[in-house]
Amino acid sequence: MKDSKGAALITGGTDGLGRAAALHLAALGYRVFAGGRSEEKLKQLAAMVRERNLPIETMTMDVCDDVSVDRAVAAVERAAPLDVLLNNAGIAISAVMEEITLEDLRRQFETNFFGVVRVTQRVLPAMRARGRGRILNMSSISGKVSWPVFGPYSASKFALEGMSDALRLELHPFGIHVALIEPGYIPTGMNDTAALLSDAYRQGAATSPYARVYQAMLKQWKQVTSEPKYTPEDCARVIQRAIEDTPPRPRYTVTRRARELALAKRIFSDAFLDRRALQALGLWERDKASG
Repeated sequence: MKDSKGAALITGGTDGLGRAAALHLAALGYRVFAGGRSEEKLKQLAAMVRERNLPIETMTMDVCDDVSVDRAVAAVERAAPLDVLLNNAGIAISAVMEEITLEDLRRQFETNFFGVVRVTQRVLPAMRARGRGRILNMSSISGKVSWPVFGPYSASKFALEGMSDALRLELHPFGIHVALIEPGYIPTGMNDTAALLSDAYRQGAATSPYARVYQAMLKQWKQVTSEPKYTPEDCARVIQRAIEDTPPRPRYTVTRRARELALAKRIFSDAFLDRRALQALGLWERDKASG
């Protein structure tokens, strides 16, 4: 086993992009602490760790719970000085904005935004005291470009992007770097979880005033998911670059579609992009009922 390159805490580290990052970084010699809520997934990762003899320690960690976060971070700090925090834990709920319940919208933000703030606030005092550290926040191309039905998820990621931009400037005097990871679509278990969280809205889509919107987005989503696949390991390699670049770039996109959309957002007006999106979805022509 290689000498440790430093300690990294990964939230949502037991599945999908988080697990891929944990395995990749550990294989490179980082000492990884992988947090997650699911006992089953924690056990699965622990089995992989034993099989591969990797420096990964799994721990129960719910980013939505103060006590859970305090306990997990305290355990990490007792074990090793924390060099890297990857805020990866996240969920997605798909619904049009008129129909999503405030309870579900709060759930979306509690994990994707407040959970990130909660963990970050907990690790920063020790990082500031040492005068170094790196915080990577898992955003999404949906944090730059929003589509129908993705409003709740995009809102949480737009908020994350704005907070991260401020945090990057605030922490510069302390030698702590902040970077955003912005993946496009990558197949992971999160997609199955998102389907479950969005099930009530999906079941009501056919009788919704927004039936045409739901149908258009379902068709578009099938097209996106049928394109050449990127893997969680592709994202893990980008995360490695964000950790090892000195200094890191403010943003790292993952997947070709994400890069194309990010570029289009910089070049074209919102009105132009709106029209292209509506035309692509077959929604440019208004329903007669809506005038």
